[in-house]
Amino acid sequence: MTLELLLALVAFAFTMSITPGPNNLMLMASGANFGFLPTIPHMLGISIGHALMVVLLGLGMVGLFDAYPVLDTVLKVVSVVYLLWLAWKIATAAPVTEAGAKGSPMTFLQAAAFQWVNPKAWAMALGAITLYAPGHDFRGVAIVAFVFALTNLPSIGVWTVLGQGLAHILKTPSHLRTFNVVMALLLVGSLWPVLAGR
Repeated sequence: MTLELLLALVAFAFTMSITPGPNNLMLMASGANFGFLPTIPHMLGISIGHALMVVLLGLGMVGLFDAYPVLDTVLKVVSVVYLLWLAWKIATAAPVTEAGAKGSPMTFLQAAAFQWVNPKAWAMALGAITLYAPGHDFRGVAIVAFVFALTNLPSIGVWTVLGQGLAHILKTPSHLRTFNVVMALLLVGSLWPVLAGR
């Protein structure tokens, strides 16, 4: 991979990682509800889970979607249903002081698994493989995955910090509930490209 192509990949990965999407909206909500440190496993799950997704798609899973187009429809339905359920969970989340032990941020494994039903994660992975590792060779796919992992973590960290920064405003239960409902509505809104067939 040439330096010019590598720089273009870094710009692509950064732009796709830092712009709003399901991961970032959930991290913002987690930062506000639980703080930065408890959200670190969630952040690591996103970064490492997405990098693994890039590798697996780049090394062969893309062929399954070419061979069986119905899988694309199945993936969209599962993604929409799961994201609507997550939006409901965020909207109805009680403040940590009320929820006690029931309230907890997403775990590393939950966040890693979530990438497989996150429409934006799929778009990022497939777009990066198509543009920057079109030959699907191991070296090219590994570079794409590595660049995504490196640029993704600081990008999504910004959203967690932003959520944590809002926490002092959200100490009032009614403010936190309003924030959680807004985050849930934005999460549902992030489904529009999938529902519109884009």
